Amino acid sequence: MPSPWSPRREVSPQNSRLLIERAHEELVAGNGADPRLHDVRPLVQDSWRRALASLVGAEALPPLDLASAELEEYRRTHPLASVMDMIRALLLPGEASESGVVVAVGDAAGRLLWVEGDHHIRALTGDMGFVAGANWSEQAVGTSAPGTALALDRSVQIRGAEHFNRLVQPWSCTAVPVHDPESRRILGVIDVTGRDETITPQAQLLVDATARAIEGELLVARLRARAEQPAAPRRAAAPVERITLRVLGRDRALLEVAREGAESVSELGQRHAELLLMLATHRQGVSADQLGALVYGDADAGASASVTVTLRAEMVRLRRVLEKQAPALVPESRPYRLGVELETDAQQVLSLLDRGAHRVALAAYRGDVLPDSTSPGVEELRDTVRTALREALIAEASVDVLLAFAETDAGAEDEELLTLCLRMLPARSPKRAALVARIERLQSAD
Repeated sequence: MPSPWSPRREVSPQNSRLLIERAHEELVAGNGADPRLHDVRPLVQDSWRRALASLVGAEALPPLDLASAELEEYRRTHPLASVMDMIRALLLPGEASESGVVVAVGDAAGRLLWVEGDHHIRALTGDMGFVAGANWSEQAVGTSAPGTALALDRSVQIRGAEHFNRLVQPWSCTAVPVHDPESRRILGVIDVTGRDETITPQAQLLVDATARAIEGELLVARLRARAEQPAAPRRAAAPVERITLRVLGRDRALLEVAREGAESVSELGQRHAELLLMLATHRQGVSADQLGALVYGDADAGASASVTVTLRAEMVRLRRVLEKQAPALVPESRPYRLGVELETDAQQVLSLLDRGAHRVALAAYRGDVLPDSTSPGVEELRDTVRTALREALIAEASVDVLLAFAETDAGAEDEELLTLCLRMLPARSPKRAALVARIERLQSAD
C-alpha cells in the first residue's frame, strides 16, 4: 500500500519562516508589542504567550515523565492500547520504518506513549526529546501540535518556525485529540510529525478521520462487551454496579451506587466532592502535585509541600468514606486515579449535547457544577459545561428550548440569548413583551 505521506507539491506558508523566527525572538526577549507578531497566526501567538506564562524555555528538552517500567504498565492499561493496530494501519501503511513520518500517540496530559514510524526521522526527532514517556504538553515544551491540540481540544497543524521550542523548528506536525465516545472527555492525542507533507489539508483530513474512526471502534468494542456480559456464568460475575456522582446545582455532591436490586445514595462534603470529581474527569490519572493544583490551586515553592501534605491527608479521609459507601471506587495511587468508571451528571450533559439531544441536556442541567467551589479544576469544568450548553443551544435549539434555558441561572441575564429568542418568536407571540422588558432591564443595568 502506498504511503499517505508521499511527497507532495510544496505547501506555501502563510508567512515566511524568517518573519516568524524574528517574531518569536522578539517575544521571547520580552518585546510582546513587536509589529512582526502580526505575521504570526493568532492561534500560534496565543500558544506562545501561554508558553511564556508557564516559563517554558525556548530550547529546553521536554521532561521524561514516565520511565520504562512505568511506561509499559501505563500503556498496557491505557484506553488507546486496544486501537494501536488500527492507528498503525491507517497512518503507517506499508513499510512503516520508511514512511517519512513519525506517528505518536499520547495521553490526555500530553505524555507520549507510543512513537513509531520512519527510523531516520525517529532518530532525528529523538534528539529533541520526542520519545515515548516524554511530556509534550504546552506547559512542558510550549507550542507543538500534540500539546496545542490538547490545550484547544481541536485538531492543530504547526509548521516549522511556529514551534515555541527552537529545537523543534526543523519539523512540522499535525495532531488531533481523541475523545471517549460516550463521555467526550479527552483520552489522548494522535500526532504525525515530519516535513511539510505532514501539514497539508489532506494530512489534516486523514488524521482527523483516523481519530473519528478510533472513537467509533472504541464505542463498538464497548457495546459488544456490554452485550456479551450477561452470557458470563452468574456465579463468576462481579456484582453489577453503576456509580454516579451528581454535582450539578449542588455544593455537597450525591454519590449514587446502583447494584443488582439495590441502590444507595450518600452525600459528600465539598472537598471530597471536588477530589472525586477531578479524578472522574482525569481518568488517565494525576500526580499529587497535579491534583493539588486542581483542587487547591497553584502554590508557590514554599507552600507546595504543605498543599501536598494536606491533599494526602484528605485522600486518606476520602478513602475511608468510600470503603464504606463504594469500595470499588477507592482511588489508586501514583498516580491518583479511579480503577472503575465513575459517571458524573456534568459529563452526561456534555454527552447529550454532543448527540444533539438539546432538550434532554437542558432538563439534565440542574445548575452549575458545585456552585460554591473555588477549586481551579472545578471552575474550569463549570465553565466548560455552561459554555457548551449555551453555545449548543444558541446554535441549534428551538425557541422553546432557548426560552427554557433563559429561565435558568445560566441564561437569566444573557442579553444575547434573550435577543435571539425575541427574533425567533412570532410577531404576535404573547411572550415577546416579557422578553423586551427583561432586555431593557439588563441594558439599563449596564
